[in-house]
Amino acid sequence: MKKIINGKMYNTETAKEIGSWNNGRYRSDFYYVGETLYKKKTGELFVFGEGGAASRYAERCGGNSTCFGEDIIPLSSQDAKEWVERKLDADAYVELFGEVEE
Repeated sequence: MKKIINGKMYNTETAKEIGSWNNGRYRSDFYYVGETLYKKKTGELFVFGEGGAASRYAERCGGNSTCFGEDIIPLSSQDAKEWVERKLDADAYVELFGEVEE
């Protein structure tokens, strides 16, 4: 997916995939959510998210209906750290942001 946000290109095909997370539901479930963290060549981080008709990624598909949708969300450094802490493991965090105190 490609998307221009605030004059910057975000492209899942050219960015490096860092890690993925999903909520454990089937992809066909209305409540399914899957997210993948990417790192651009410039070092910026963003999330590609997708989800079912009842998820935060749902898109309108006619009338009052919603369908499976997807989006790209740029992350600040702090937001990226919080996302990785919640959704990936400690090794991924250290690889991205360096060692932390015990």
